[in-house]
Formats: sequence, C-alpha cells, structure tokens
Amino acid sequence: MASSFSILLAVVTFVALLDVGSCGTDFTVHVEKGSCPTKLSLVTNVEVSEVEIREKGSNDFLECKGSGTKWTLESKEPLKGPFAVRLTLKNGGYRVDDAAIPEEWKADSIYKTKIQV
Repeated sequence: MASSFSILLAVVTFVALLDVGSCGTDFTVHVEKGSCPTKLSLVTNVEVSEVEIREKGSNDFLECKGSGTKWTLESKEPLKGPFAVRLTLKNGGYRVDDAAIPEEWKADSIYKTKIQV
C-alpha cells in the first residue's frame, strides 16, 4: 500500500506538469479605424490595467489613456513605428513586446504580440 506521502508527491508532480504544459492567451492589439499618424486607438483582447507605447528610437514609454480593453495614444507629432507595447496586468505584473505593432501599421488591423497573458 502506498504511503500518504507518495500519493501526495504524485499529485503535486502531476499538477506541476499540467501547469508547465498549459499555455497562456496570446495578447493581440487591434488598431481601430480612425487611427492616424498622430493617434493610435487600440482595443486589446484581454482587460489590462495599463498600456504604454514606445516609439522607434525612444527610450521612454508613453502612457495610453483608457481602461479595460480600449486605449488611445495621441500626439502632436506623427508617431514613429515600430511600436513596443508594455502592459500592466490586473494582478500587477507587466509584459513587454519590443516590436508589437509594425512600422507600416494600418488602421483596422489586428497584431498578435509575443506577449502571453
């Protein structure tokens, strides 16, 4: 008869294998119609606490306005892609994709990032 410890160890190992093998959700960004060189209107496929965009050649992220899945970044000057995306998750963690939106982005297009949530 197996000991309680052996059974517990087997269960813990099985759960750990399931956790490692599970996949997250691919984070996507939909650049909405109405976006233009000075305005990015974004819809994300999951709710997040914050979205920030970094333009090509910049060291700084710019905070998008919005909440949940709808975010907007407006600028007086044309924005320069490709764009890095940094998002803050509801649990407080954050993720970054350094080339989430390509240089030649188009309005009403969906871009799959390298971010798993």
